[in-house]
Amino acid sequence: MLERSRTKKHTQVTFVLPADHPAGATSVVGDFNDWRPGAHPLAERPDGTRAVTVALPHDQRHAFRYLAHGDYWFDDEAADGHDGRNSLLHT
Repeated sequence: MLERSRTKKHTQVTFVLPADHPAGATSVVGDFNDWRPGAHPLAERPDGTRAVTVALPHDQRHAFRYLAHGDYWFDDEAADGHDGRNSLLHT
């Protein structure tokens, strides 16, 4: 799931996953972090979900995926779209 809030200069995008799926460490990887695994790891929130927030420029399209323990790559079904390879979000 994606949560968004706009500031004057950026769109804050929060990537959110359930607490237990998938198990183990998970990070969001995309064109905004040069596809570097571990650059934006999800951390547990008080409600049990896991999340990470990334500030991105307004009015842009970004491709991303999640990378979990064991080299498990997966998409976000709640993304703004999919291009056949990646999840897409619009800021």
